Amino acid sequence: MKIRFAVVTMSDKGSRGEREDTSGLNLISLLEDEGYEKAFYKVIPDNKEIIVRTLNDICDNMKVPLVLTTGGTGLAPTDVTPEAMSDVIEREVPGIAELMRFESLKITPRACLSRGRAGIRKESLIINLPGSKKASEENLRAVLSTLDHAIEKMLGDQSDCGRV
Repeated sequence: MKIRFAVVTMSDKGSRGEREDTSGLNLISLLEDEGYEKAFYKVIPDNKEIIVRTLNDICDNMKVPLVLTTGGTGLAPTDVTPEAMSDVIEREVPGIAELMRFESLKITPRACLSRGRAGIRKESLIINLPGSKKASEENLRAVLSTLDHAIEKMLGDQSDCGRV
């Protein structure tokens, strides 16, 4: 069974058609190459209320198990994705964000500036990725091997987690 996913890009310029969304489209390509099935994709403004409404709709109504966001995780005044996550997620999954930052720090010390989070709402795992194509791909690759297992567990799989 293919796992369905959504990609939401936070970009004021992208939402107005002034900039191409290379990061979101790249994430879609990467996940499809890994056998995942795209259920939703949209570029929205860096606006907390719109982010909350979009993520809640994907989780509550579309019931998409894996939701990736790209953009809005830095220190700029318009970077409000982590704040929006506080109004969306029901359970934090800090290890995902920690692993992404850990792996990114091997590439650039600026990785410590990422405020991306990961968490669960209903039966959806939401992961915030940086806005650049390069950084979002590096971060996704850092956690990609764990996603199938994470989603199985989130959806209620009772099997042991130990490696055989």
